[in-house]
Amino acid sequence: MKIIGLTGPSGSGKSTVAKVLQQQGVAVIDCDVVAREVVEKGSPLLDALCQVFGEDIISPDGSLDRKLLAKKAFCDKGSTDLLNSVMLPFISERITQMLDLYKSDGVECVVLDAPTLYQSGLDSICNTVLAVISPKETRKKRIIERDKLTDEQAETRLNASPQDSFYTQKAPHIVINNGDMDEFLHRVSGIFGEIIK
Repeated sequence: MKIIGLTGPSGSGKSTVAKVLQQQGVAVIDCDVVAREVVEKGSPLLDALCQVFGEDIISPDGSLDRKLLAKKAFCDKGSTDLLNSVMLPFISERITQMLDLYKSDGVECVVLDAPTLYQSGLDSICNTVLAVISPKETRKKRIIERDKLTDEQAETRLNASPQDSFYTQKAPHIVINNGDMDEFLHRVSGIFGEIIK
């Protein structure tokens, strides 16, 4: 089974790529969805996050207050790294289980849509990696719309994330999303075609 990593900074267009590949019948594991699943009420990860970021990140109903955790975790690079160090082992374990299921079902190719692919070490299980990058101002606009953030919150989040060079120096395949969706998806399709040959 071929495992293809899909990564890049927040707001670059990874999710769009994953969605298009999924529509074409490619199996996709969305690590953001997995990250939400592993912090469900009563989960061991929720307890671990409380120990690091404080009990107040738990809502009265016992669920995670995502907005408060985001505020605490994305205020600077150190806090973001701390969040990743707590969450990534749990996420990686769940992804490994999912990959095993795909393998036993005879699936030939799985795309791992993972913003923290390199930070989690999951790149080590990938046959290759495609990184999607996009100009900072474009990404800022997208995450303000997507996550309903203020300009300042978006800037803080982007500054706590790795720079483009982090991805371009590591990933063997790079696609730049300048906003022209047809051109962008055409380039992705070409690269993906080469990868799965």
